[in-house]
Amino acid sequence: MKHLGIDVNVKHLPPLDPAFIPLGRFYEEFLKNAKEPFDVAVERSNGQMAVYRTRVHGTEELREADIYYIDRIIKTLLWMKGGFRVYLAGNEAVCDAMKAHYSAGGSRDFDFDYMGNVFEHPFEVVRVDAVPEEKSFSKAIGRHLDGCRIGFDAGGSDRKVSAVIDGESVYSEEVVWFPKINSDPDYHYDGIVSALKSAAEHLPRVDAVGVSSAGVYIDNRTMNASLFLKVPKDQFDAKVKDIYIRAITDTFGDVPYAVVNDGDVSALAGAMSLEDNNVLGIAMGTSEAVGYVDEEGNITGWLNELAFVPVDAAPTAMEDEWSGDIGCGVKYFSQDSVIKLAPAAGIELDESLSPAEKLKVVQGLMEQDDPRAAKIYESIGVYLAHSLVLYHHLYGYRHVLLLGRVMSGKGGDLLLETCKKVLADEYAEVNGKIHLALPDEKFRRVGQSAAAASLPEIVK
Repeated sequence: MKHLGIDVNVKHLPPLDPAFIPLGRFYEEFLKNAKEPFDVAVERSNGQMAVYRTRVHGTEELREADIYYIDRIIKTLLWMKGGFRVYLAGNEAVCDAMKAHYSAGGSRDFDFDYMGNVFEHPFEVVRVDAVPEEKSFSKAIGRHLDGCRIGFDAGGSDRKVSAVIDGESVYSEEVVWFPKINSDPDYHYDGIVSALKSAAEHLPRVDAVGVSSAGVYIDNRTMNASLFLKVPKDQFDAKVKDIYIRAITDTFGDVPYAVVNDGDVSALAGAMSLEDNNVLGIAMGTSEAVGYVDEEGNITGWLNELAFVPVDAAPTAMEDEWSGDIGCGVKYFSQDSVIKLAPAAGIELDESLSPAEKLKVVQGLMEQDDPRAAKIYESIGVYLAHSLVLYHHLYGYRHVLLLGRVMSGKGGDLLLETCKKVLADEYAEVNGKIHLALPDEKFRRVGQSAAAASLPEIVK
């Protein structure tokens, strides 16, 4: 297949999506004859810098391919690591195109606006003679088991809390709530406080509180989170940015606390279960939630929002309704992927059903060994194999922990089996470096909220 003048050779394609062009394969072919150096650096909080050194062709004939390639690299760095300023050193025409794309009203207006808000700094793209040097701080957090702790896990449909004494959970509860449809931040605050108090009733004292929550958190503050989707901006700034800090200190006073993205806590729980580090956790549910624990067992502070990272170079790839971009992970590794592929499999889903209910219909068919449903999971397995190689290029991880509703039941088993086959057959050089894991009994015992309880250190 050919894309923007670049021939891309792919051995395994999803049976229900033959137009799929693995972005990693496109990168490989693009770089074969690219000779002109082009460097990208993305600056985030505290002067941290992510640097990516690469090449472009620099010819008129492949100008569009150059622009597409650098756009995808910038997009990936922004959503993998985060940042408010992009430095570019290289081809002037490509730099000018990126300045236009990543601007107010540009094709990447969503990314421009989102990153500026998250980092509370105007977003900009600047051309320089040489990009700054790499600078990054990983943070040792979690695995603290001493004392009487509370772990709170805020999900989009339920909230979980655990009371933990010296690493052992003595109480846990799960309560259904509706944070995504409530505009009053007091609803969220009251729910958090109620959970904290419920756990505290089962402890002789509270020494520390850890929070696992979907969204972007910097210095324990909520910078962006779908849980508070309906809260007006003025109320978000006034009551949501410090909502977990207020809830904890109002309830328990001056105790150690930590608020961390739920994907990172999943990866931490996986690392604790595997008794190893360098773990990428991917939860396929409402979206693609991702976390990473590095070689030292630390949380990096990166965004790890791979739902917005592109994986498909096909110009006909499905659009993400929120960002307006195409080919991004959310449409390949979530319930959206199952729903997207159902018509191609010949499965009609009732449009009145919620996305979660549509997924359940397909899961039910899979439990009955319906071959149409099997094709859906086989297709996602192919997506995953190609994308794990791309992710490995970015992270260099050793373990991948696969979680979420899409991975449950027979469908998840077939997805994993297909993924392993494609990795072994098409990516033999990387296959041996990737260890796929599903949650085991030990992981389930640790649990998300119990792992969250281990986040803060108790200073004695």
